[in-house]
Amino acid sequence: MRGDAGGERLYDIAIIGGGINGCGIARDAAGRGYAVFLCEQDDLASGTSSRSTKLIHGGLRYLERYDLRLVHEALKEREVLWRVAPHLVRPLRFVLPHQRGLRPAWMLRLGLFLYDHLGGRQRLPATRTLDLRTDAAGRPLKAHFTTAFEYSDCWVDDARLVVLNARDAAERGAVISTRSRAIAAERVGALWRLSIAADEGIMTLSARALVNAAGPWVETVDAALGIAPSGHVRLVEGSHIVVPALFEHERAYIFQNPDGRIVFAIPFEEHFTLIGTTDRDYLGEPGAAVATEEEIAYLCAAASACFARRVGPADVVWSYSGVRPLFDDGRSDAKAASRDYVLKTDEKPGAAPLVTVIGGKITVYRRLAEAVLQRLERHLRPSRPESAGRPAGWTGEVPLPGGEFDVSEVARLAQRLVHRFPFLAPAQALRLVRAYGTRAARVLGNARSEAELGRQFGAGLSEAEVRYLIAEEWATTGEDVLWRRSKLGLRLSQPEAAALDAFVRAASPGGQLTRAAEGGGGP
Repeated sequence: MRGDAGGERLYDIAIIGGGINGCGIARDAAGRGYAVFLCEQDDLASGTSSRSTKLIHGGLRYLERYDLRLVHEALKEREVLWRVAPHLVRPLRFVLPHQRGLRPAWMLRLGLFLYDHLGGRQRLPATRTLDLRTDAAGRPLKAHFTTAFEYSDCWVDDARLVVLNARDAAERGAVISTRSRAIAAERVGALWRLSIAADEGIMTLSARALVNAAGPWVETVDAALGIAPSGHVRLVEGSHIVVPALFEHERAYIFQNPDGRIVFAIPFEEHFTLIGTTDRDYLGEPGAAVATEEEIAYLCAAASACFARRVGPADVVWSYSGVRPLFDDGRSDAKAASRDYVLKTDEKPGAAPLVTVIGGKITVYRRLAEAVLQRLERHLRPSRPESAGRPAGWTGEVPLPGGEFDVSEVARLAQRLVHRFPFLAPAQALRLVRAYGTRAARVLGNARSEAELGRQFGAGLSEAEVRYLIAEEWATTGEDVLWRRSKLGLRLSQPEAAALDAFVRAASPGGQLTRAAEGGGGP
């Protein structure tokens, strides 16, 4: 922060929206020395960013639409994100069975050849052909599948990726304000003046630039703040279901559907299979989206058409639905709408700039953040160049919190954690490393026994871990802990989840306008 504006806090950049794009922009900007404020109306990643298919991928089907730039950019990002977040991102092999009457084998081979070579693949293995009559990948499938192609992409814990971008931004001086809503914004000369409503009341602040990264609420925010609507936003709903594991191996499947869509079946949380996604236009309130009976039936039918074991709605243990804010390029079919991002910049001489983010994929969030800052940098100079001042592109080199290790060392870190905390079961240690990386030991503190971790809420979730999530990761409800900071909601009973929620609400500090306790500097 440099000075003030009529007694108000003055920031270089104010960001509305705590999803992957907003938090990615906040991290990049804070690392370059800008004073950053971010507000999120709910919890971090509470919208679309926690409701994805959880893949870091180029988008094989986008090749058919000739979205080569998007595929190229996304493929390059796979190994970048794997490198900077090896605890959250891991490689995953995908099995694509050939189905007679759909895309011919030569087309699949050609597409996968391009997929292997378009993005500068380095550590991920190349495509190979499988004989499903002898390969283990064929055992769970119906007998008519005989040939498949196996290729590489990556899996990601999407919500934790968001939270750790926010955590890193905060440690670099950014203010991250959850459960707070921007209710007014007006240009006052070269500044934006914002009013923010939170539990503790209304606060005002000023910023030299404003970014609307509210995801599916982007036009709602425009209207509420009196900003000219950006237009061209198309809301598309994608639903997923989770069922007990349909196969034992660690590979995923990608199936072609006769309607032209593709459906993934992905190993999920050790004992489950994640199946998705649907594509249909959505007209309601984004936060109210749920997987409908029709969508659940569609996904069950798609899975049943390929797996030997029938999947029915009664098998579904969890479902979720996310609303994607796509750029409306005029295509009639929701599944054909572009997944590329568009940045709308409102610039006037002598007036504070506004950048509105439309669309985007979790895979390219880092590149999107760089593009936003490129739009804004001519309007700004860093408030704290002496404390940061990193160059453009730094987020692809510096690990996210807990990611300071090589991608091959996850198992070794888990072993070291068990050596330091002998009361941990190996599976528990692995879960902690995959969530917190090198910071897993911080979660456990100085505990010398399980009893010293405090109350046990179920599924290995301890009071020590919950208190860490409250203090370091903005968790204020049981849902934050069970469905975004983890997926332990799949394992806890309803009474256990209710007890956790009561504990978290009682233990959380009042008001959520927070700043990193560790990273100095900032406003």
